Amino acid sequence: MHAFLDQIDTWLARGEQVAMATVVRTMGSSPQTIGAKLFVASGGGMIGSVSGGCIEAAVAEACQEAISTRQSCLLRFGVADETAWEVGLACGGTIEVFVEPLP
Repeated sequence: MHAFLDQIDTWLARGEQVAMATVVRTMGSSPQTIGAKLFVASGGGMIGSVSGGCIEAAVAEACQEAISTRQSCLLRFGVADETAWEVGLACGGTIEVFVEPLP
């Protein structure tokens, strides 16, 4: 987590805004555990992981939206959802990710 904080400090020092995505619920097989985090900067930088790569792009896009709107959201991906296949989640489980802009 220390490396995450150093990177976030660097982004903030550059005047970038940051959003945080956190795995808040999993069911069945999932690539990450509850509490896994992904931080995304307004300039496009990312550190951490909420899925081992399979939904990172969709979550990063939601983080950018959270930065611009200053609104949090809850994302849900599961194999029963067509969206899950579109973003690459084929691990057989469901994952919920809470996205929030940092102050």
